[in-house]
Amino acid sequence: MSGGVRGHLGETGAYGPWLAFLESNTTGTGREFCASARARGLRPVLLTRDPGRYPYVSQDGVDIRVLDTGDLSAVLDVCAMLAANGGLAGVASSSEYFVSAAARAAAKHGLPSADGDAIARCRAKDVQRVALRAAGVPVPAFTVAEDPSEAVRAADAIGYPVVLKPVSGSGSVGVRLCRDRGETRWWARELLGRDTTERGDPVPARILVEAAVTGPEFSVETFDDTVVAVVAKHLGPEPYFVETGHDVPAPVPDTTAAALGDSALAALAALGLGWGAAHTELRLSPEGPVVVEVNPRLAGGMIPVAVRAATGVDLVDAVIARASGQALAPMTPGTGHAAVRFLRAEREGQVTAVDGIDAAATAAGVVAVTTSTAVGRTVRITHSFQDRLGCVVATGSDTDQAARRALAAILLISIHLDRPVTP
Repeated sequence: MSGGVRGHLGETGAYGPWLAFLESNTTGTGREFCASARARGLRPVLLTRDPGRYPYVSQDGVDIRVLDTGDLSAVLDVCAMLAANGGLAGVASSSEYFVSAAARAAAKHGLPSADGDAIARCRAKDVQRVALRAAGVPVPAFTVAEDPSEAVRAADAIGYPVVLKPVSGSGSVGVRLCRDRGETRWWARELLGRDTTERGDPVPARILVEAAVTGPEFSVETFDDTVVAVVAKHLGPEPYFVETGHDVPAPVPDTTAAALGDSALAALAALGLGWGAAHTELRLSPEGPVVVEVNPRLAGGMIPVAVRAATGVDLVDAVIARASGQALAPMTPGTGHAAVRFLRAEREGQVTAVDGIDAAATAAGVVAVTTSTAVGRTVRITHSFQDRLGCVVATGSDTDQAARRALAAILLISIHLDRPVTP
């Protein structure tokens, strides 16, 4: 086990207590979590198996501790060491895969936390679906399958097209629309043949087969039992479901936004959640909102940055405050509208240059620019969040202006690749 020696000196000139982050998301707000912790006088430390996954750690001088983050006992040991050497204010995570373990570690140390068991149940998509259906929350028709033939039988019963997805995971990894028996059998075989996640962790040998719900997609961002924002999602071309952008707030009538928000809160109550941040994804079908997935964590994809810009509610800071037992900050005025747009990989290869970041950052209305690749890295097409190489958040007087500004700025960024790298 090893750790960094870098730290942050607060305004008092002394190190604050540690705030431990159990891994991080690789795109989006992981960096913001550490910055927010420092702004509150805390000393962020990343507990990770592989620091190289997170370029911001070295860039921002964030402390690290290297350990097997899949081993809760090892996590608890490191937390105990931190508590004995400077004090431990809280344990949190911005990664879908580690929110449950972070909550359990915090609870073991008597620190503020959500219900780790409820989070774990929520993260198993099949278990989540059963609980939502039992509570009367509208969800797509679904069946759990453990082999390709079972998946085909389920799809025949549900009716085509269907959506196949792993029972655990995030960022649209492995999620695909299947239009007939052949596609269903092929994709089920592909999913069930995967032994690990993109992080190398084992995956359950079962998948969800569910009805494809028609209608636009939204997310509802909540904190505790309050709806903070209803967000419109933009998706790439089928048969995949890669998010290409977000609009905050969603340009829908108030009655529609209220119905989406009420559905999200009903889902959280059914799952025993409602402490801290949650990100609920829904489709607005002709019959009304249908809950696609509840994520017991803060949204990724820079949605919290857009929410802060549009509404003045800083969800990242709220998560840090809740995890460390501090008071929530008062709201500040927002601009009213914000948009997120992503730069997606269009081909594979090794990155030779990244241009246009400064130009994008200084473009009209832009409040944030991030990239998730660097020179020397290999770009692969995965049809998931990993295809997003850059991100811009921009504000505007209305949805259209914010979206135009974000798109104009993202087009200023160029990721140069050499010819594709063979495996």
